[in-house]
Amino acid sequence: MKLTVLGCSGGIGGVQARTTSLLADDDVLIDCGTGVGDLPFESLCGIDHVFLTHAHLDHIASLPLLIDAVGELRTAPLIVHALPETIRILHSHVFNWLVWPDFSSIPDRNHPYMRFRPIKLGETVRLGERAITALPAQHTVPMAAYCLDSGAGQLVFSGDTTYCPELIAAINALPALRHLIIETAFADEQQGLALASRHLCPSMLLEFLAELSVQPEVHITHLKPGADQRIMAQIEAGASRLNPRRLLQGEVLRF
Repeated sequence: MKLTVLGCSGGIGGVQARTTSLLADDDVLIDCGTGVGDLPFESLCGIDHVFLTHAHLDHIASLPLLIDAVGELRTAPLIVHALPETIRILHSHVFNWLVWPDFSSIPDRNHPYMRFRPIKLGETVRLGERAITALPAQHTVPMAAYCLDSGAGQLVFSGDTTYCPELIAAINALPALRHLIIETAFADEQQGLALASRHLCPSMLLEFLAELSVQPEVHITHLKPGADQRIMAQIEAGASRLNPRRLLQGEVLRF
């Protein structure tokens, strides 16, 4: 599999600050932040599945616009996989005919442009030879990390999470793990804010990584604009044996 980073910023402000969105091969999105909007229209038409980690705006901002753009051109519904609680939030607060039309009932409920598919933690969705499994994570709203498995290698995307022993255990159970994409949203001097908002700061990230028994390449995402260089300097000063590096927009990971 290949994973193209469409967006990996913790905020907006410039052409290199697109929010979380990852394109697996050419047909699967992991989260649907503002980076999706940079794809050509033909590429948008080729997306068949979206896996959402949670319902926060920076991770779902392009989903309403995506289905509005391509819905009537599709021969089958766009499938949106998410935790049941995430689907409930989207129905209540986005696809509610007030903020945006309910595309899961357009043109009718039997033939919608978009269909929600609930996924449980630990559940695996198979797409041909590929497998995508929902893993536990901890955030301020119901949250799923994802493991993408090509059959030859694995990649884990943490989504937004604080220190999470259950996620550490799930990662350590993946002997073929090649890549770990993990967030670090705040600098260490904002640890109180990181704890309150259930994000990571460098000291918490280093504690997380120290408990890993596997040795993937570690890529840092969700850096807050304006604090990004300071956050990475603090991570590098921690001298983790896994040598975390900054994830870059436009980067392609293969596994």
